[in-house]
Amino acid sequence: MHLLDGKRFLVTGVANRWSIAWSVAEAIVREGGMVAFTYQGETQLANLQKQIGELPTNESPRLIPLDVRDDSSVDEAVRQAESGGKRYDGLVHSIAFAKREELDGAFLDTSREGFLLAQEVSAYSLVLLCRAFSGILNDGASVVAMTYLGAERVVPHYNVMGAAKAALEASVRYLAFDLGQRSIRVNALSAGPVKTASGRAIKGFTDMQKAVSEQAPLRKPLTTEEVGDVTVCLLSDLFRAVTGELIHVDMGYHALGMVLPLEQP
Repeated sequence: MHLLDGKRFLVTGVANRWSIAWSVAEAIVREGGMVAFTYQGETQLANLQKQIGELPTNESPRLIPLDVRDDSSVDEAVRQAESGGKRYDGLVHSIAFAKREELDGAFLDTSREGFLLAQEVSAYSLVLLCRAFSGILNDGASVVAMTYLGAERVVPHYNVMGAAKAALEASVRYLAFDLGQRSIRVNALSAGPVKTASGRAIKGFTDMQKAVSEQAPLRKPLTTEEVGDVTVCLLSDLFRAVTGELIHVDMGYHALGMVLPLEQP
């Protein structure tokens, strides 16, 4: 008996095998669940096509193109996801984007375009996907959105993404209220720094990861597999009474009064 036997989930945001979303998918399959993936662009598609052979599942996962900035793309993604009468027991939101230049220098210098782009892709996309896919989510389903401590504290070079993740976390609470009438749960998982492609794009990431692993109560580096395991718990019926919550998976670093030394912009 596994935690997710017979359940089906839609996983977004797998860029490559080092993505948190990929470890989430692996954990879902390990616990008896089935997955469908969304992707954007040929590079993500090629990566997924190489990786899905590693999943020990009898059902070939659906690969669904999705551009959250294009309403027609979202509508088509829903159509493909539900083809054949498929319904889902959960959605994993791991979509985020900001222009690299907006992550350097001072937050004060954030451009209007850069701010709105980060908000649209990283925060509004959760609202959009919950609304679009709600018709094919089973009652009692679970939505998990990936966030980071930079939404709550100042983290050097996180800048506009910190503001976007703060909006994402607020959206989680409002969506939890709206979808609660169907017993659909919406929670956020705040992962500590792990070695992903998006993480390494942040200036000083290696030093940040080292500092967190040395200062956190559980003094060791965090892995994507550990984040995947907690996500599985949130997706499972074990957490059926938990919604609108922010769960930190960061070796306890968020609980400390200390913060990483801040660089002056």
